[in-house]
Amino acid sequence: MLLRSPPAPPAHHLFPFDPTYGLGWNELFRIEAPLLPADFEAFWAPRYARAAALVYRPDLHEVGLDPHGRRIYELQFPTTGGLILGALLLLPAEGKPIQALVVGHGYGASEDYDATLPFRRSALLFPWCRGLGRSRCPGIPDTPSAHVLHGISHPSTYVHGGCVEDLWVAAGVLLALFPDLSDRLGYIGTSFSGGLGVLALAWDKRFRRAAVSVPSFGHHPLRLRLPTVGSAASVQTYAREHPEVLAETLAYFDAAAAARLVNQPVLCACAVFDPVVAPPGQFAIHHALAGPKDLLPLAAGHFSDFPGAGEEHRILTQNLVDFFAEP
Repeated sequence: MLLRSPPAPPAHHLFPFDPTYGLGWNELFRIEAPLLPADFEAFWAPRYARAAALVYRPDLHEVGLDPHGRRIYELQFPTTGGLILGALLLLPAEGKPIQALVVGHGYGASEDYDATLPFRRSALLFPWCRGLGRSRCPGIPDTPSAHVLHGISHPSTYVHGGCVEDLWVAAGVLLALFPDLSDRLGYIGTSFSGGLGVLALAWDKRFRRAAVSVPSFGHHPLRLRLPTVGSAASVQTYAREHPEVLAETLAYFDAAAAARLVNQPVLCACAVFDPVVAPPGQFAIHHALAGPKDLLPLAAGHFSDFPGAGEEHRILTQNLVDFFAEP
């Protein structure tokens, strides 16, 4: 289902390559996701079982009000591997929340949250994945170019596996705080957390619906070949020296392949121009989603220097509001 006509990409940029990669609307709709590794379930299912069992009721420390009048709480909670995650929780100024949303972050995340999200009657949990933002820890680099390579030599040690587990643990924490909202748990992810969110959704059916914007980590075989200025460039450099990483590790962390197992309703915002997350990877994720899905085409992702960028953000926000309608 299309929520918007295909937008024209920005006409001017200074990148040394074409961030549309020469792909028009018809070509983007012919992108197919990679197949799942034969042992994909055997790899992920036990990890989900372990992470979902780690449910804690953390202590909340109120720190003030946000611009919408929502109450802000700081919290920490254990995750897999003996690590501690930092998070923020936003609650309505008055009354009980009517839905619960886990909200992920992009690479290079600060320690703040996206205050533009307009949900005023929801419980919004903003967790930081291991090594990043409020979840910085010894042993895991916090720069995107290094974080994306941490443990990449083997799927069991790759940091992205732990980051997916962090999202599962965050879901458990939010439901422990608000068990009556188990039928209204949703997920919002952008870029880094968009791709990881799709991997999480493939196994965690506690999430009843999700919205992902310019999702990363889709179609790794293509991502390794297309020029980029993002963290994928670090992976490309590594893969040139270690070509086996594609089949031996990245195949288990391909959001487009995992999308084949996602049957919850998903709003997927995909850009036709993106120098950081190549559009064919984004569209491959959307196309492979197995359940009900809405597509919101964007003129550009990871790029705001074009006329209409503000209006596009408004359209995306409105679609999020409509998708997670607060009665």
